Amino acid sequence: MYDGIVQELIDELGRLPGVGPKSAQRIAFHILQTPSFDVSRLSHLLSEVRERVKFCDRCGNVSEAELCSICRDTRRDQALICVVEDAKDVSAIERTREFRGLYHVLGGAISPISGVGPDDLRVQQLMTRLADDTVQEVILATNPNLEGEATAAYLSRLLTSMDITITRLASGLPVGGDLEYADEITLGRAFEGRRSA
Repeated sequence: MYDGIVQELIDELGRLPGVGPKSAQRIAFHILQTPSFDVSRLSHLLSEVRERVKFCDRCGNVSEAELCSICRDTRRDQALICVVEDAKDVSAIERTREFRGLYHVLGGAISPISGVGPDDLRVQQLMTRLADDTVQEVILATNPNLEGEATAAYLSRLLTSMDITITRLASGLPVGGDLEYADEITLGRAFEGRRSA
């Protein structure tokens, strides 16, 4: 539609998740038409993020260090682990200010259609974390959609043989939705009303 590099920029922006062709075009033209937009800073930050940010060795959350700030925080309840699908779900739950335990990021959800099974997730790392008998409760906070429910059911069956309380977030979250889009009040109520899995 546009000539050369402008179309390349639109196409590249359109490859980002959640950015359709019209949004990509709006972003590209914002960059082109806004003299104060600091392209070099954005470029530098993108490079820095790729170089410096990794995943926490313990929980799988994003971090610039070996352990994320949550895993390093000694004030957190070590007996409580909240299992989520993605690192962005950690941020959504932290915004509620209701949860003071630790996290475990699976890195996705079981989805046979997409070819994702339990071995493709950080399930073994979770089992290793639970082996020392420190953890007393595991909260399954996977997304309330088909894949999230399948993942929670699998983990619930896997963990029932252990002497650990297994809970699932309560209703209040929309079925088919993602945790990252839930508001703080809804997520907070879901934590308060969690139930056995």
